[in-house]
Amino acid sequence: MDKQPKHWSTITETGTVVGMRILLMCYRLFGHKGFRLLLAPVILYFYFRKHATRAASKEYLQKIAPFLPEHKRKKLTPFRHFWMFGEVLLDKFLVWMGKIKPQDVVFETPDTFQKIEASKLGGIIVVSHLGNTEICSALAHQLPDIKVTMLVYTQHAQKFNKMLQRTNANATINLIQVTDMSPATAMILSERVAAGEFVVIAGDRTPVNNGGRVSIVDFLGAQAALPQGAFILASLLRCPVYLMFCLKQDSAYHIYMETFSEKLSFARKEREQKLEEAVTLYAKRLEYYCQLAPLQWFNFFPFWHVESKDQQALINNRDA
Repeated sequence: MDKQPKHWSTITETGTVVGMRILLMCYRLFGHKGFRLLLAPVILYFYFRKHATRAASKEYLQKIAPFLPEHKRKKLTPFRHFWMFGEVLLDKFLVWMGKIKPQDVVFETPDTFQKIEASKLGGIIVVSHLGNTEICSALAHQLPDIKVTMLVYTQHAQKFNKMLQRTNANATINLIQVTDMSPATAMILSERVAAGEFVVIAGDRTPVNNGGRVSIVDFLGAQAALPQGAFILASLLRCPVYLMFCLKQDSAYHIYMETFSEKLSFARKEREQKLEEAVTLYAKRLEYYCQLAPLQWFNFFPFWHVESKDQQALINNRDA
């Protein structure tokens, strides 16, 4: 009997914070070149020891290959995928250390940024595990007064917060751990958005709580479960929703910001249909940007493995 694939949140993160501190120390001591030399054996270790992770990478690359021209398909190997993850990890350190410079970032959609600045309204920014999510701190270069709260699903949020503050006391990103979206958390987020702040939430990982709401949508030619959480939250807060993708291209980070909705508001009878449409549209945009940087989507777990009975359970949860 085949083993059921683990939910992404059950994959152990033991040593994550300690490992981050060690790598951060290596960078401080040896610089960029030294970090890359030390990174190589780390990547090799994970590549050969983490069989499930390597298999998940291979599955994703097989899924996206038909969407790419021939010359890009040749570069789609799990090892390249792992190595790109290591490269982006270094860039995450640079972001946390406040070493990112205006010339390191290209804002591809200046009209959207100007619109946000002029409106003075807060909102929700839906991101993904494509590229470097932490680069959203670079928004400070474009919008000096912006304040960001990032929702994360790991239990390391407080530890990362402390490490972030030690690394850069001027950091403008707050992390909130949200295994469950409690009324108290929703109230805090509502107050922050009303004050003109932005809430950043990932739209490409199913909820940690099995009772979470998802939609089964087409993504890269196969059915996958994507969460409704970001769009449910937006409908409750009645605020603007933006999509943001940060891709490393030509040694610089290119930030793409799109207006997803000026205000998500659903009538009770059409709520489920509208949520399905919102998640489907998000999946299409994620699919588009994955094609621009196929080695930069870092969801290293069985993303498309929705068994029939599990899929029915998800649908039942959705319709409950």
